Amino acid sequence: MKIQEADAKSLLIAQGLPVPPWEVARTTAEARAAAERVFAGGASTAVVKAQVLVGGRGKAGGVKLADDVDASETIAGQILGMSIKGITVRKVLVAAAADIVKEFYLGAILDRGAKKILVMGSAEGGVDIEEVAARRPEAIVRVHADPLLGLADWQARRLAFDLGLGDHLKAAVGIAKGLVRTMLANDADLVEINPLAIVRMHGAEGGEQLVLQCLDAKVTLDDSGLHRHPGLEELRDLDEEDPTDAVARSEGISFIKLDGTIGCMVNGAGLAMTTMDLVKRAGGEPANFLDIGGGARADKVAAAMRLILSDPSVNAILVNIFGGITRGDEVARGLIEARGQQSREVPMVVRIVGTNAGEAAVLLREARFQTAATLDEAAEVAVAASRNPHAAA
Repeated sequence: MKIQEADAKSLLIAQGLPVPPWEVARTTAEARAAAERVFAGGASTAVVKAQVLVGGRGKAGGVKLADDVDASETIAGQILGMSIKGITVRKVLVAAAADIVKEFYLGAILDRGAKKILVMGSAEGGVDIEEVAARRPEAIVRVHADPLLGLADWQARRLAFDLGLGDHLKAAVGIAKGLVRTMLANDADLVEINPLAIVRMHGAEGGEQLVLQCLDAKVTLDDSGLHRHPGLEELRDLDEEDPTDAVARSEGISFIKLDGTIGCMVNGAGLAMTTMDLVKRAGGEPANFLDIGGGARADKVAAAMRLILSDPSVNAILVNIFGGITRGDEVARGLIEARGQQSREVPMVVRIVGTNAGEAAVLLREARFQTAATLDEAAEVAVAASRNPHAAA
């Protein structure tokens, strides 16, 4: 689950990381009021940032500076409602613009191969870290945190020195360790600060000080851990969530949309992956990963079919069920119910084995479904139907 920048910053603050204050506005009036408080606090410039769950906001014109309250309101009006990579901006973040001296990148991500948290840093912050990694991999500093103890002090110090943050050692160590704490405390699989910046702060009496601050934040939460953190579910931005994903979640169906044309309905994640592999081996492209889980009844099967058919690119469907606690006849009844509700005709091939497979075969035969005895056969028939759906129908 991706969360907005403002919410990600709140999680960093909860772990003691230095994040400058901000406000979120949904209207130009709210943006103006926020800007008034920013300038009243002594800021000379405000920044107005689009809040969307995609990258490239700055390049798309979603991040702009304002010299006064009127300009802040005008800019907010320009950003609110604009489209960034197909996402409509519905809110903006308003804050004092930082006087940046130097930008860095710092992030933590799950390294599934090492079964540890990987902390990565670069002295080239404020840009796409993927480009830096591809162009100059040696510019990325990497260190693995202990899965139980977190990031050790010596590791954080080495990371700070390697990034050239020796003059800000204490702050850099605290931020690096806090990054890992944020990840562990929230069951996150990504916590990213870009940029982490050395910022020039001006005192009331004209003096200045260089401090290290987290100016932007990106956090992705593991959906599987949300039950341990009830409050985090409230951070889900329903405005930007794909309606299909929302329906799948409400029905308890594991669903991921892909780019192919063959819709897949399977019970069990491993079997779903195998089914997708065989579709590709037969020359087709799966349109989704969909796992109805164990013990699915007819209503859940019908809901899964509606999810598949909501994708207009789907022109054939492959159903592969291995009956254990999932009963084959229940799946067959769900398929029959779903076909009766279909808004468009799509060729379908069904393979059901295991519990009550015999009863399922009778139901499917009476309903005139196309069936297959093996998964290889089912994949080949589905791919053939996808290439010529009208003939198959």
